[in-house]
Amino acid sequence: MRNRLYKYSFVIFLAAAAMSCSKVPKGILPEKKMKDVLIDMQLAENIINEDYKTYPDSARKIALYQSVFRKHNITQAVYDSSLVWYGQNLDMLITVYDLALNDVNKDIRELGDIPASASLSDDQDSSNIWPRRSYLTFQPEALFNGTTFDVEPEREYLTGSVFVLSMHVWGITQQMRYTPEVRIAAETPDTTLIVNEKITQDGYREIILRTPAVRRTRRIYGHIRMDNTDRNYYKVFINNLRLTRYNYGSVALKEAATGESME
Repeated sequence: MRNRLYKYSFVIFLAAAAMSCSKVPKGILPEKKMKDVLIDMQLAENIINEDYKTYPDSARKIALYQSVFRKHNITQAVYDSSLVWYGQNLDMLITVYDLALNDVNKDIRELGDIPASASLSDDQDSSNIWPRRSYLTFQPEALFNGTTFDVEPEREYLTGSVFVLSMHVWGITQQMRYTPEVRIAAETPDTTLIVNEKITQDGYREIILRTPAVRRTRRIYGHIRMDNTDRNYYKVFINNLRLTRYNYGSVALKEAATGESME
């Protein structure tokens, strides 16, 4: 009897100790659970970005997000509360994002980058031709902070093509000496057009390169990089990287810019 009471007391002690050591309060998703939910929410956002015609309005987007909540057996209220709490506890948020990025990058490494030669070369409008992984992480100790891209289609892109490099960025602070730099270059038969921009704040960003209406594009290339000699930051994250090619006068480009259907 005494032995059973001892074992029972020991189990209660372990449970209490585990609860007292928990960094996450009751009602907030623990780190691993939050990581799994964030990965699926990111996947949902990628699906919406890739197939915007299937998700033209908020109702259909919300339905997709709700399917993620059902999968993880949580409510949107719990997810929203967790986002707020992690946002107020930046060290925990960074830990969760690190875990998520590690999982995603592992999957991407197993798949490998998409060879540039396999990129779309047809005349389809609003096609994503980004040839590399859609996530980037910049950190002070990195040997090289950034990525390069080079897309050379089998058949030249149509005259007047517009190229939009889009991304979501977070982690930029006012104390940083250097911020991410983006270069997009388009090679035509007789000239090379270049756009250089710096990303100076968090949020959604688009860098647009328009080619002449009378010139086809042989090649689109460039880089996203950041000077790593600065130590006044922890990490900068970029995700949802897309390089979308639009036809000249594209309705899809106008819709993407306004968020409204042109029909």
